[in-house]
Amino acid sequence: MGRRAAREMAMKLLYQIEIRKEPIEGQIEAALAEHKFKKENIEYLTDVIYGVYENKEDIDRAIEKYSKGWKLSRISKVDLSILRLAIYEIIFRKDIPLNVSINEAVELAKNYSGEESGAFINGILGRFQKNSFLTVEGKKE
Repeated sequence: MGRRAAREMAMKLLYQIEIRKEPIEGQIEAALAEHKFKKENIEYLTDVIYGVYENKEDIDRAIEKYSKGWKLSRISKVDLSILRLAIYEIIFRKDIPLNVSINEAVELAKNYSGEESGAFINGILGRFQKNSFLTVEGKKE
């Protein structure tokens, strides 16, 4: 399976971890046992899952800041998982172009969330991208 499938699995795992509240390690192991990923996609998957949770407070603050008055509790868990994944990629993954992170997040929202979620997520990520000072080389707001 390719990067797109790994990204989709990462979003699903972030959602599942948010709902189940079980240890991350076991949930990742179960997902990897169920699906066949290439080594580089396993590395991507584990990096983003652990990375989101290590940086969750900062990522969540950014989501609240750029969601224009939406508290995290009002954002669906699916949309929240997609946003966390995209913001982590934008800030910490030098190997993923900014526009790819945003476009993939919008596609995930269209496929897994409500009718207006794609536009909602695009708006938040667009504001984040324009207003944040990113320190990752090759990624500019």
